[in-house]
Amino acid sequence: MKPIVILFFFGLCISVLSCNNSPAEDDSESVKQVIEAYFDGIKTRDGKKMKAVTTDDFLLYEDGRVFNNDSLISFLNSFSSLSGEFTLDSMKINVDDNIANMVYLNRGDLVFNDTIRATYIWLESATFKKVDGVWKMDFLHSTVRK
Repeated sequence: MKPIVILFFFGLCISVLSCNNSPAEDDSESVKQVIEAYFDGIKTRDGKKMKAVTTDDFLLYEDGRVFNNDSLISFLNSFSSLSGEFTLDSMKINVDDNIANMVYLNRGDLVFNDTIRATYIWLESATFKKVDGVWKMDFLHSTVRK
């Protein structure tokens, strides 16, 4: 009888632990989708898309400058022609209830004025919080990797 009780208790513990991991994994995936949607918005210069996944007080620190979504769109529009692809990898995401943070590498393959090609790799970190049950990015810090 004792081995059956031990097996039952062990099975119950495994079941409880596996249930607790699902929400964190779901939240990590949601946070990942937020950052990907944000860079999609940058790529297409879609301020509405960028604002949809960020908080009202969102800030971006980039190369010693401070941007919000509007000033970033203005900066991007200052180029007569700019296109590019962003690849995010080496993501490490931490989620705790209603806040999350992420560190990752961002590779940007950019084309300026339809002729000048450049590749940059940025070290980036971002913070997120839940607003009305939805993950939003509230801060992004970006530094060009040397």
